[in-house]
Amino acid sequence: MKLKLRFSRSQLCLPYAVFLILFVIAPLLVIIYYAFTNGQGKFTFDNFTNFFANSNTIGTLLYSLLLSLTTTVICLIIAYPTAYILARSGFKKQYVLLMLFILPMWINFTLRITALKEVLTVLEGNISLHPFLNSVIGMTYDFLPFMILPLYTSFLKLDKNLLEAASDLGANKFIVFLRVTLPLSVPGIVSGITMVLLPSMTNYVVLDMLYNSTYIMGSLIGSYFSAYDWHNGSMISLVLLIIIFIVTLVTNRFSDKDSDSRRTVL
Repeated sequence: MKLKLRFSRSQLCLPYAVFLILFVIAPLLVIIYYAFTNGQGKFTFDNFTNFFANSNTIGTLLYSLLLSLTTTVICLIIAYPTAYILARSGFKKQYVLLMLFILPMWINFTLRITALKEVLTVLEGNISLHPFLNSVIGMTYDFLPFMILPLYTSFLKLDKNLLEAASDLGANKFIVFLRVTLPLSVPGIVSGITMVLLPSMTNYVVLDMLYNSTYIMGSLIGSYFSAYDWHNGSMISLVLLIIIFIVTLVTNRFSDKDSDSRRTVL
């Protein structure tokens, strides 16, 4: 006799709900608790005010934003034409070329950055490179595939009929790109920016391996927790989480507005 198992949607969501509570909500509540308490467990806003009153934390935040913005812009400048060429050029083995960009992600992160460090060491023998520039190169090398993939997917979804129709209506290549290709690729741009901007704000491993002694938000948080100052460390983590949430909200709204306006543009 065969037993028929039937599960409702709520039952199927139960494992995900348990995982969400244990590994997302519970740690977040712990961070909030430590962020708004002192060493005696009393409620306080001192940790919040100390964050904005401390020039070290504000300087670290600004440096992290500058580093992540620079990395994101360079990744976008490199990835956009690369993804466009790969998706629209008609190469018979375009997937092989795409794999050449994705393949480094399969290699151990430490090995990749160590190899890059050796290359930069050789360059520094002839050219004096600033630690900030070293960090940007390392971040760009690490996050470039995350910018290429969503852009490549967006270009693959482009309808060639729209491009041909724009050309038939008298638009030159620049106008076709500006009025058709660019608006349709905005979701890929937004997705790529989100995947590069947010992680690069906290990825301090690249800085440490490339001998950049400047703190970014990730290393600053780690230094507080290493010193067993969970309260200030949790507050910095919470502030960074709020910044990430705001950036994500803005990019999602921008993407939604663009999706609504693309039909009008076309």
